[in-house]
Amino acid sequence: MQDNTDGQEIRIGIRLQKYLAHAGIASRRTSEQLIASGRISVNGRVITEMGVRVNEGDTVCLDGTPVSPEEQKRYILLYKPSGYVSSLSDEKGRGVAADLLKKNYSERLYNVGRLDMYSSGALLFTNDGSFSAIVGHPSSEIEKEYIAETSLPYTDELIASFKKGIRIDSVFYKCREAERLSSRKLRIVLTEGKNREIRRVIEHFGFRVKKLERIRIGPVTLGDLNPGEFRELSADEIRILTEKPE
Repeated sequence: MQDNTDGQEIRIGIRLQKYLAHAGIASRRTSEQLIASGRISVNGRVITEMGVRVNEGDTVCLDGTPVSPEEQKRYILLYKPSGYVSSLSDEKGRGVAADLLKKNYSERLYNVGRLDMYSSGALLFTNDGSFSAIVGHPSSEIEKEYIAETSLPYTDELIASFKKGIRIDSVFYKCREAERLSSRKLRIVLTEGKNREIRRVIEHFGFRVKKLERIRIGPVTLGDLNPGEFRELSADEIRILTEKPE
């Protein structure tokens, strides 16, 4: 930070949270949480306030480990198998979805959105904080398509209520589309996707989810991938995902 001759502060460098996003640490919003919790330091000084800027030559550390912007941006689709958690680590020793990518990518990749441990299917990973912030925000209105299988034949009331909108424990749930595929399978399209939304709606009607799989995120589909496999997104897929809704 420098001062001009009038005593006015000249703002140089880039904001710390933006620097962390470019380093592939997390989205800007999550980076702000890291800063507030005292896990980030600049030139040996722990930073807990927002607004700090980083300049060329500064040393930025996360938990004491230096970090720097990554030159290669990655955009990965993983077919997450059931039984893996959508986090970068797990204190309970469960399988971590991000670990399935480590043998092929040296960059620090983090998931965009989540799938619960017992769900499988499409899960995006990136080291581009701006991409994560755009795709992960509800205002993007990106469609996410699921196939749900219930343990018993479900009723038409379930589909009708989910499409119209239903309030469960003070939370309002409404899907964009719902279609019967068979007596125990249905296709559901969400644009926001609240925590365990599909499971909670199905269980509200007295049915148990036997299997839940996300088969599409916007233009990105699983295609020929098998559980545990992954691929890089195409330029067109990245462009469509980051386009602002009309």
